[in-house]
Amino acid sequence: MDDPREDLADRYLRFAEEAREESPCFVAWAEAVAHDAEVLAWIAALPAPKQQPNLVFAAARFHGVAAPGPYAGLREALLGDDGTIRRTIEQRATQTNEVGRLATLVPVFARWEGPLALLEVGASGGLCLYPDRYDYDWGSARLSGSGGPTLVAAATGPVPYPASHPDVAWRGGLDLHPLDVTDADAAGWLETLVWPEADERRERLRAAIEIARADPPRLVRGDALTDLPALLGQAEEHGTVVVFHSAVAAYLDPAGREAFEQTMRALVATGRCHWVSNEAPGVVPGVAVPEPVRATRFLLAVDGEPVAWTHGHGADLAWL
Repeated sequence: MDDPREDLADRYLRFAEEAREESPCFVAWAEAVAHDAEVLAWIAALPAPKQQPNLVFAAARFHGVAAPGPYAGLREALLGDDGTIRRTIEQRATQTNEVGRLATLVPVFARWEGPLALLEVGASGGLCLYPDRYDYDWGSARLSGSGGPTLVAAATGPVPYPASHPDVAWRGGLDLHPLDVTDADAAGWLETLVWPEADERRERLRAAIEIARADPPRLVRGDALTDLPALLGQAEEHGTVVVFHSAVAAYLDPAGREAFEQTMRALVATGRCHWVSNEAPGVVPGVAVPEPVRATRFLLAVDGEPVAWTHGHGADLAWL
């Protein structure tokens, strides 16, 4: 019989590759976990959706494990856990809410005349619902005048750079566990999810939290497969509805992904909304994956048609 820890080890090795550009600490931790039978056994005892490296590492850090720091600190904390870290893993989720992604999404949002009603699936604390509150620098083009911070993405290809910020009349989100960024504990968890060496991302997150606190979005606790239509009905009263999501579909099982894709295509076909997906290649059924595949990037698609490769945290944008 196959040892399930072998699959888990492979998962951590894949994560090490994903983190190689941004976090030497996480690369070292993930590679060490993949070769540590005791720690793999500890992680394997978690519910399958909770075994992901980002979540395990964040929970350990939330309870004091130093990062950047040696793997020995993580190992000691997990194997000596009195249940505190395990409970955090089981009760929380990887709701990264990386606002830097807006630098890759705004060229898409700007294609529709406002007013827009933005509805994010998997919204976490709703920080990505404010594309009009940031300026943008794509290297060969800039968009300024918002009075907010500047988000930077290295862009290549025939990007349809916007001439003005999106006109947003309504902003709302759906999440299984929405985070209230006015709550210090929720904000602290979001900060812990930022990778250890990413000081710039950490400062960007703090600024984004202040923007959201000043004008809180409409966040609803609910499931994308069952609760989206009701919230979409509210959004329709305010303008052209754009439903978007980043790094969310991967958390659905294959049947759930299929159902969600069919739901979105039906909503688009009936004119109720536009659909912007920003997910790992191959995760959304029916969205063709262009060659050559860029496995370490997200595939940005509009109404089910791919338009660009994007960095998961918004650092770069390669238009097709």
